[in-house]
Amino acid sequence: MRISDRIEAAVGRAVQSGLGGMAPSRLSATLDYAVNPGGARIRPTILTSVAMACGEDRPELTDVAGAALELMHCASLVHDDLPCFDDADMRRGKPSMHRAFSEPLAVLSGDSLIILSFHILARAAPLGADRAVQLIDVLSNRSGMPNGICAGQGWESEAKIDLSAYHKSKTGALFIAATQMGAICAGQGAEPWEDLGDQIGEAFQVADDLRDALCDECTLGKPAGQDDLHGRPNAVATFGVTGAVKRFDDIIAGAIASIPACSGEAALAQMVRAYADRLVPANARTHNVVPGE
Repeated sequence: MRISDRIEAAVGRAVQSGLGGMAPSRLSATLDYAVNPGGARIRPTILTSVAMACGEDRPELTDVAGAALELMHCASLVHDDLPCFDDADMRRGKPSMHRAFSEPLAVLSGDSLIILSFHILARAAPLGADRAVQLIDVLSNRSGMPNGICAGQGWESEAKIDLSAYHKSKTGALFIAATQMGAICAGQGAEPWEDLGDQIGEAFQVADDLRDALCDECTLGKPAGQDDLHGRPNAVATFGVTGAVKRFDDIIAGAIASIPACSGEAALAQMVRAYADRLVPANARTHNVVPGE
């Protein structure tokens, strides 16, 4: 079965596990709305690819871990779009959650997805209790404080922002979770895989900054120009378009070089390069823009 098919099936099972009984129907509807149709599913794809590269021996656990990570990511998008943060009208080409269902239901939906992500990991203990506990530990560490996406969002409320810490927690955290959780699923240590996840996350953030600056809302499926509108620190403002592209290329080269020795090292490097080629908008490589323009 293709990785993409595995992920979609696992995410579908995870959402279904959060439905039924006497649950309120409108809140139930938000769960599917938040995760489908999905984006690139890049985080669970990285997780699964790392597990396979490490000699995956418990694919069922990998599938649960990938679904849990994707639910956490989708929850973060629901919360990011809220009026108190980005106040975004669109996400993945359709109305954002609070626009489609209401702000209270958006808050509850994001909260429900976060809790569901840990619930399905806890229920995966029969597939390997030690590994399940490690997966919960990594996902919680990269979701909350002080190292997770909550910390990343919190940086936007600071008078002075540490750009490196901001990007590592806001964007990089779940990529670090992806590489480390993939290794754990295959019975490997998590620590050697942190650098790869960190660098992939940084590259993704630079690519996102480029797309925000250069692409329109139709292409992105969400509002464009948000970094400039909200005065957020970003790679384009710091380096210009040409400098940001060079920064992206350098990070990708470093990411590939950081892949720990494993049986699937070459295939993993190929996957990283393939995603890199898709992330940077084509027009970014034809601009000659300097910082401040």
